[in-house]
Amino acid sequence: MKKKQTGVGLVEVLVALILLSIAVLGFVALQIRAIATSNEASNNIQAINIARDLAERMRMNRDGLAEYKAVASAPIQCASQFCSVDEMARYDYAQVKARAHSMGMNINVLNCQGTTLIRKCIYVAWEGTTATDGTSPTDCTNATAYIPNAKCIIMEVYNDV
Repeated sequence: MKKKQTGVGLVEVLVALILLSIAVLGFVALQIRAIATSNEASNNIQAINIARDLAERMRMNRDGLAEYKAVASAPIQCASQFCSVDEMARYDYAQVKARAHSMGMNINVLNCQGTTLIRKCIYVAWEGTTATDGTSPTDCTNATAYIPNAKCIIMEVYNDV
């Protein structure tokens, strides 16, 4: 009777180790998913802060609303000298764009889609998504819908009328 039971304890230990390793692998997968979700939430918060910064600057300079866009030349340094409303708009946009770029994000100010009023929307995108509206898989939106898997946010700012 003793000869038939040799090695049974070893089999029990191996089964226990297999079950333990499956549980550890599940825990590791859960941790990896939690880190990825945390990183995505961090990007969303940073993008919201960038959009909020630009939105507040736009609200303070409503007369320069049409000039919140990228320009080819470097804007006047409004921090050290007097600027017109248009120059201030270009300066503000350049400041926020540089901050977004330093975080690996890009911004754009476009007319909001899906409304009869002309409203301005701030697009902030990251991780290969562009802050644009179109039909490309890298665009943020297509009309009023987000492109699947787009990494971006949109914040409505102000009526242009």
